[in-house]
Amino acid sequence: MAITFLYWFFVTFSTPKSTLEILKDYNKSGVSPIVTQENFRGFEYRKLTIQKDTTLPILVFVHGAIGSIRDFEQYILDSAIRAKANIIAYDRVGYNYQDKNTVQESIAFERDMLLDIINPLKKEKVILVGYSYGGPIVLAVKEKVKEVILLAPAIYSSEETMPWLLNFYKWNLTKWLVPDIWKEASKEKISHKKDLQNFEVDWQNNPNSIVSVHGTKDWIVPFSNSKKLQEKYDEDRFKLLEIDGVGHGFVWTNYNEIKEQILKSLN
Repeated sequence: MAITFLYWFFVTFSTPKSTLEILKDYNKSGVSPIVTQENFRGFEYRKLTIQKDTTLPILVFVHGAIGSIRDFEQYILDSAIRAKANIIAYDRVGYNYQDKNTVQESIAFERDMLLDIINPLKKEKVILVGYSYGGPIVLAVKEKVKEVILLAPAIYSSEETMPWLLNFYKWNLTKWLVPDIWKEASKEKISHKKDLQNFEVDWQNNPNSIVSVHGTKDWIVPFSNSKKLQEKYDEDRFKLLEIDGVGHGFVWTNYNEIKEQILKSLN
């Protein structure tokens, strides 16, 4: 019974909501974002935008795998953050609500899609925030922006872990049990290690100031990812914020520490 409930909980939590459901959730808190259907290279995706003042910085959130625009809801709803920033969040291809497309398994594709989103913006006002697999996507952007914030970034192939649960996706006998959104994440997880090898030798050439926030007990994306990246940069361009004793879910459990860093970056 407990296993059934746990399975139901994770499926429900990770499955993307419809746009109507998302807007209802925001409206309950008195927030009215604009949610639009966008197109990139023939792929439709969903983008959420809150714009109050064109003079403000722009936070652009990039989710991981599994993930969606829901991952950052707590931050988007925070009045202190909204008072200091315009906000954009979007669903990557394969992670949209009832998405008929599959994940692209390509950091280059994801980088170009992100560039397509930020190119119309004033880049000197843009702060890119990448969580987990969103980390290498924002780090691959070589254009100068206001700042880059990495949250538990999965950026080195040597540090990639392959959880045993991936076998449920690999085995034909159990693959049918895996929810569609988890299949997309599993597919991306398996190919990510190889794809990183095309980019990790060049991380140090990102021209931006970078902050990496990471839990020291993260077994999904090990803390060593951020430590290795720290070695590539001078202290004046890279800051590592360690959150002691926490794992990969710290973006929800340790919200206040991350919020504090975001507010510093917005100043």
